Amino acid sequence: MLSVNNVSKTYAGRTLFSGVSFHINRGEKIGLIGPNGAGKSTLFSLLLRESTPDDGQVTMERGLDFGFLPQESAPVDDVTVLQLATGHVDEHSRWEAEPKAKRILKGLAFRESDFERRARTLSGGWVMRAHLARLLVQEPDLLLLDEPTNHLDLESLIWFQDYLQGYPGAILMISHDREFLNALTDTILEIAHSKVYRYRGNYDDYLIEKEARQGQMQSAFDNQQKEIAKLQQWADRFKAKANFASRAQDKLKMIGRMEKVDAPQAAAKQVKFRFPQPPRSGLRVMTLQEVAFSYPQNPVYEDLDFEIERGQRLVLVGPNGAGKSTLLKLLAGALQPHAGKRDLGHNVKLGYFAQYRGDVLNMRHTVLQSAMDLPSRPGENLCRTLLGSFLFQGDDVFKTVGVLSGGEKSRLALVRLLLDPPNLLLMDEPTTHLDMGSIDALIAALEDYEGTLVFISHDVHFIRAMAKNVLHIASGVLTPYAGDYQYFLDKTKATSAREALTATLTNSQPQNYSAPETSKSNSPSSSPGGKTKEQKRAEADARNARSKEKKALEQKVATIEQALAQLERRKLELVNLLQDGATYADAARFRALTAEMEQIEPKIAKETSAWEKAAAELEAFGAEG
Repeated sequence: MLSVNNVSKTYAGRTLFSGVSFHINRGEKIGLIGPNGAGKSTLFSLLLRESTPDDGQVTMERGLDFGFLPQESAPVDDVTVLQLATGHVDEHSRWEAEPKAKRILKGLAFRESDFERRARTLSGGWVMRAHLARLLVQEPDLLLLDEPTNHLDLESLIWFQDYLQGYPGAILMISHDREFLNALTDTILEIAHSKVYRYRGNYDDYLIEKEARQGQMQSAFDNQQKEIAKLQQWADRFKAKANFASRAQDKLKMIGRMEKVDAPQAAAKQVKFRFPQPPRSGLRVMTLQEVAFSYPQNPVYEDLDFEIERGQRLVLVGPNGAGKSTLLKLLAGALQPHAGKRDLGHNVKLGYFAQYRGDVLNMRHTVLQSAMDLPSRPGENLCRTLLGSFLFQGDDVFKTVGVLSGGEKSRLALVRLLLDPPNLLLMDEPTTHLDMGSIDALIAALEDYEGTLVFISHDVHFIRAMAKNVLHIASGVLTPYAGDYQYFLDKTKATSAREALTATLTNSQPQNYSAPETSKSNSPSSSPGGKTKEQKRAEADARNARSKEKKALEQKVATIEQALAQLERRKLELVNLLQDGATYADAARFRALTAEMEQIEPKIAKETSAWEKAAAELEAFGAEG
């Protein structure tokens, strides 16, 4: 379908590619990986013919249809969200494309009321979702996706991942999300040392095969070096002796004729930082007592008791809308409870990291000035090294903060937190705008962190590395798990590490979280809030029943979507077959295909009607905080 043949490319005097060759076949799902600056975006521009190689060529089948989703931003005209999602479709086909576009927009978390909104009024992240919907409706032969999950919440990400598993075309994607790559890819292309290396399987398979290849290359190199040393030693010993001089020369010629095995190039070592440590807090870091909070017409928490202790590393998990971000904001003081108390413990210094918190940055500072302008007064060398690990390299450190993208500001705010760490660190999706190397640098930094960490993340690799405890949240009910993420998966009998992040609890009994020191009396009538334990339990049961009903509707919608996708793919196949001149030569086959086409149309209409009804019922549940 597409071939890259002996391509070389330099940029700003640096060789990105040298004699690179690979091909992409129809239907392949390929992950493109490599460190920041290796040339992933340059390779995309070569494939899209936005730039040309210095040597070699990129060839593709005639009429190959491309779709490209950039990482940060894409232009948008003065159109509605639905018009943007169907923008490639001509008027004649729009009536067919709109139901599909609506399903995809719903899967990406758009509400039906959003369909007629002007796309220009949306935030950048939602514009990118609309462009992603456009590509999925278009269904090109080859999708090029640059960090497609950056702008998705977890449930939308899971929907998107499931959708791509049935995508009929080929996909080439850049992603830092190991779980996403594992679920989707059947091939990995790694850019390293100006070459592109192909590996079969997903990301975990790549790690295993790469280690095996490295071992084989090292063994081959070592064996050849031993042979060369042996021949050289023989030649050196006997070259001065007349009777053996010719044989010594033969040995040297043997060395010269050898096809030399290159020494395997070692992976870049993880830079180890020594960060300033925060002052020690008291044992009780923060307490919420009888806290209530609600959004308009949507209660989230009522009579909530919760406590954080020094040294905890706690991940918050649960369905979208369950209240994870709301709890984190209540802890951070970004939201004020409508009732109850929030108490900070002794000597607690709180830091809150959330995406796009540009308000904590001085827009006139350079990146380097912003990193150095902290009470801890970190040195320039430490700041430059850490900034480099978080993708600010070379002259990037002299950019002013005001010109940075939202993702770059998030990374800079993260660097500042690490250089002047609080002893209570609250983090909302800290890995979103990081590549794999930067995520590992963040993990390495937090491994030595002596404070208390509470975070939300959809990155399973990060969660496994960081979380020592899990707090499941659903319908205002908090269920603690006194173990790491694997312990949580085992206890809840989860079948997927990613999907467990948004699951409701069906295999364990949720219970209200209460700190031991502030637990209520066992008397049913002793609640200071005026409600008995039976009333509270009834309310919790009602919330859980509502959550189960929503989950069942979500499953119903997903099942219908899958059936529709199969029908629409078959219809497209039938259209192509009926347009093929060879089909007319076989009258019996032509009649059979025509009859199938007549039967498939009402099936699509029936399933579309069922989807619209189920989707409307699901939307009737309304927004959850």
